[in-house]
Amino acid sequence: MEKTFKTLDEQINILKEKGLIISDYNKTKDILLRENYFFLMGYRHIFFKSAKDRNFIPNTTFDELYSIFNFDRQIRNIFFKNILIVENNAKSIFSYQLSKNYGYKESDYLNPKNFNRDSKKRKQVNDLLKKIQRQIRINGGQHTATMHYLSNYGFLPLWIVVKVLSFGIVSELFTILKQEDQDSIASIYNISVDDLILYFPILANYRNLCAHEDLLFDHRSQRTIPDTKYHTILNIPKMDGEFIYGKDDLFALVLVLKRVLTDDKFHLLIQEISYEIDILQGKLKVIPINKVLDTMGFPNNYKDILRTDV
Repeated sequence: MEKTFKTLDEQINILKEKGLIISDYNKTKDILLRENYFFLMGYRHIFFKSAKDRNFIPNTTFDELYSIFNFDRQIRNIFFKNILIVENNAKSIFSYQLSKNYGYKESDYLNPKNFNRDSKKRKQVNDLLKKIQRQIRINGGQHTATMHYLSNYGFLPLWIVVKVLSFGIVSELFTILKQEDQDSIASIYNISVDDLILYFPILANYRNLCAHEDLLFDHRSQRTIPDTKYHTILNIPKMDGEFIYGKDDLFALVLVLKRVLTDDKFHLLIQEISYEIDILQGKLKVIPINKVLDTMGFPNNYKDILRTDV
């Protein structure tokens, strides 16, 4: 069916026809105008009677629907700031490792000989180095630090260059490092090289999702993370031999952040998320908070992860 433009009044009528209760007509119109009907409707499915019956559960209000939208915004901001911390940490660690081993000028640290020399990796190495050089050219002029170094020293050390590189580029950079450099970096995180190779792209994907205010709470990543000790410690149930939470859902991101954030940062992350969940629970009337947690992939005892100091 062809999609056509709908006025705010028509949008509200559609919602009412689906069984949504509108208690404040003018407020609802203002929210739809400011927040976008299409984006708000990304949250409606959790209030449907069933997967087949796409009408709202009786007594569902627009305020309750909007509370999920705002909840997602709040936790998105929480995750975003923590992923930015991980991104900054990774850039700092990478630049230190490579500068220490290969020098601080572009001609030194961007020399293809400093990376994985496997013939199967050669094209990826050359392509990625070109992408890095392109980002330096495009983004370098927009940052005072890069302009300062170019003007005063005539070169850009890697610890400055990483500022203008995307997290996606940095995450791919890890995959083309020599084995000894990967091992050194992985030892800092106390995580295996294989796990880091998987974690960084997942984090970069979530970083971009958060930056663009995409729907987060029911997002499923394309990659699943391997089983961790935390799946077992939290007694996450299994179905067909696979853990039902913490694999490709938002809780999987929590488990990744558990491994790459410092303990104090991670504790604050969980406390802030728990606070937002409690706030949302007080606003929900027609669905239980457990339905939201299930959609997020959170086990009911998710806060117990704070007691797992191993």
